Formats: sequence, structure tokens, C-alpha cells
Amino acid sequence: MYGRRKRYIKIHFAVDINTKEVISMDVTTADIHDSEVLPRLLKDASMNRDVAEAFMDGAYDTRGSYFILRGMGVRPIMKPKAIARTDRGPPERRASVAILRMFGERGWSMFMGYGRRWAVETALSTYKRLYGEHTMSRNIEKHRKRAEGKSIHIQHTNKHACEIRSDKQKKDPER
Repeated sequence: MYGRRKRYIKIHFAVDINTKEVISMDVTTADIHDSEVLPRLLKDASMNRDVAEAFMDGAYDTRGSYFILRGMGVRPIMKPKAIARTDRGPPERRASVAILRMFGERGWSMFMGYGRRWAVETALSTYKRLYGEHTMSRNIEKHRKRAEGKSIHIQHTNKHACEIRSDKQKKDPER
């Protein structure tokens, strides 16, 4: 929440699923659709990493998202909406919908590798667990800066924890 009245914000993360590192984030008001944030997230993420695939939930399932991803050479892996059709939309989406209809939700998830999306949910869950879901900022820019600082803190903590874990494994290989 921010401002005088209760207003809600959304935090958007782009996570490297191999390292579990937050490589891009954005904070928006609740009235901004998730798909509108995608270009900024991808631009920031591609400055830090080579992005080959993008795992996203159904909120990003828009024609514009597919076109943005195709333009950047990124393979979209996003859950199609329940009303999705196989005769309209970008070819990647039509193929995804056909697979979903053919194999069901579980089969689609296994075929597409959608289960790897858990890394994003884990990052968001960690953020919420450490810092809560509320803010007292009255200004969205102040909240954005605080959220970025908290994200950097999580990265540093995770990196340090991984270094400690690897040091313990070297000393005691039985673990």
C-alpha cells in the first residue's frame, strides 16, 4: 500500500532459473497489467543475461507478449488462458494451446518444462517472507527504490549462503 488511501502495488521479478538470482524487477501500481511490464523486465534482464526462454503465468498470455518475445528471439513458455483458441493468435500460442488440449494441464506442463517456473515463485515468496507484504511509502518511486534495495539484499544473502554451503560440503563430503 502507498499513499493516503489504500492502494496496492505489484512487484514483478525476472529470475535466472539456473542461479535463482533476481536479474530484473519492477514495481507498479495495481492498475498496470502484468503484460505492460514485460518489455522493461526483458530489456533489463537481457542486459544481465542472455535470455533464451521466458516462463510466465497466464497474466502475460497476450498477443503483445508473444510478439515482444519473438522479436527478442526468446522462447515463450506461458500458460494459455482457458478460453485460448488454436485458430487465432501467434503460432507459439496456437501450438501451446494445441499441446494443452491434447495432453491436459499436467502433460502440457511436463512437455513445456513449465515446472521450472517455481524459481520465480520462490524468489517472490522469499521476498514476501523476509519483508512482508505491506509498505508505508506514500510515493511509488520511494517504494520502487526500497524494493530494489531489498532485492539486492536477498541476492547478497543467497550468494553468501551458497558460498557457506559449498564450503561445508568441501570440509564434510559425507553431508
